This record gives sequence, C-alpha cells and structure tokens, in this order.
Amino acid sequence: MPTFTAPDGTQLAYRVIGDGAPVVCVPGGPADSTYLGDLGGLSAHRKLIVLDLRGTGRSAVPSDTSSYRCDRQVDDIEALREHLGLPRIDLLGHSGGANLVTQYAAQYPKRVSKLALIGPGTRAVGIEITGATRLELARLRTNEPWFPEAFGAFEAIAAGTGSDWDAIAPFFYGRWDAAARQHHAGSRPGNEEAARLFGAEGAFSPEATREALAAFEVPVLLLGGEFDLNSPPRSTAEFAELFPDAALVIQPGAGHYPWLDDADRFVASTAAFLD
Repeated sequence: MPTFTAPDGTQLAYRVIGDGAPVVCVPGGPADSTYLGDLGGLSAHRKLIVLDLRGTGRSAVPSDTSSYRCDRQVDDIEALREHLGLPRIDLLGHSGGANLVTQYAAQYPKRVSKLALIGPGTRAVGIEITGATRLELARLRTNEPWFPEAFGAFEAIAAGTGSDWDAIAPFFYGRWDAAARQHHAGSRPGNEEAARLFGAEGAFSPEATREALAAFEVPVLLLGGEFDLNSPPRSTAEFAELFPDAALVIQPGAGHYPWLDDADRFVASTAAFLD
C-alpha cells in the first residue's frame, strides 16, 4: 500500500483501485477505508485513490492526537494531491468524510475539479438533523421483519435512554441481508479516539464554510439514499442548495451505503457525474 507524508510528519496510506482518471475518495467514520470497497464497481470507470485517514487502516497514529479534528485533516488531502502530482482533483467523500472534503473545497476551491458527496454528513455546514426527522424516516420501514426490535432500540437512543447502536444497524441499509450484516461488522471505527476527536470543539466553522461554498463554481453531486437515517434526503437536499452548481440524486431503496444497496444504479449516477 503506497504512503505519503502529512505536513506534521504522520505517514498516511492509500489504496489504488482500477484504471482511468483518478478520483480521491475519503471515508467516513473515521473508519478503515476498506468499507468503501471499490464503491460498487466505480473502479471500472475511474482510478480510485482511497485514503486511510490518520489513525485508521494502515495510516499511522499521529503524535498529536488533537490533529484528528476534522479541520486539522484538510491539509492531509492537500498533501495527498501534491504527492499525486495533480494540479486539481476530483474528490469524493462519504458520510463524515463529506464534512472533511467540503472543508477542503472551501479552503482550496481551485484545487477541486469535481466534488461528490455521498450520504453526506452536514456538520461542516451547520445543517441540524433532528431526532424527529430521523424517527419519521425510520417509520418508513415498518414492513421490515426487523423493524420492531430496531425501532425500539432507536427510540431509546433518541430519548437518551439507550445505546444499542448495533440493534439499529438495519436502518442504515436498503436490505438487511447477509451482505449488509457482513458490511456492518467490517465498517465500525476501530480507533475510538480518532472517531471521538474528529468532531471536537472547533472542528467546524459553518458560517465561513457556507460563505466559501456560495462562491464554489465547480460541479457538485450530492447523492443520498431514500432511507438514509444518517443523512436524510431532506437534509441532503438542503445541503445541495448551498452550492451554485449542484446535482441532487436520491437513490430509491437505498440507505447510507448506496453502492451496496444497488451498485448498478449508484455507479451509473456517480460515473456519469464524474465523466
């Protein structure tokens, strides 16, 4: 696995999958980027440069753990761009990784040629997702056999009386089948400190980021799942309105991992945008 050196000296790793023009892919979590796989076969259209965020996967743990903070990792992406020798990059971020690539786009707008936000987290731009919104979305799954147990656990979490996150995992997938169960088991953040400090105080400056995005002139794709409890369609649509040139795609029947729920549909939408 190739590596490069971040500005603070931390060794960071990335995977290269497929051929074609490169697109830098940033995972959420922060978790080992292997949960992204090859994004449902997107690697047949583009060369995926899949970054392991600091302290995850094969990237080193930094000597200064405060550098796990989201805004502090923006320069890791810039260092990767310089390492790859690319004047501009196509950039894709999933979930919490969308917060990171959004802040990169705000700070380095002329270094981005296209920006794809998949199941995007919205903390970087200050879009609040209420418990009521998530509960409303969860109730769309009432016909699923797993619904009663999962919804009970979700209500307890929303009320602050429960913490069984594994029990609500089915809500994050369009189909709760063997592939989804295996994916869930492999996508948990392995570095609890990195996950906890990613959104630490000072990590986000929504007002400044929104102002920068209002002048961001490159094409942007925001793709979310119809049932995505983490990034509800309503919030993703609100996010899209912050950009001058944004395309919004809500993938039917999909959850938080649309490339897993319907790979063909996900790849068709994403590849068409990137190409």
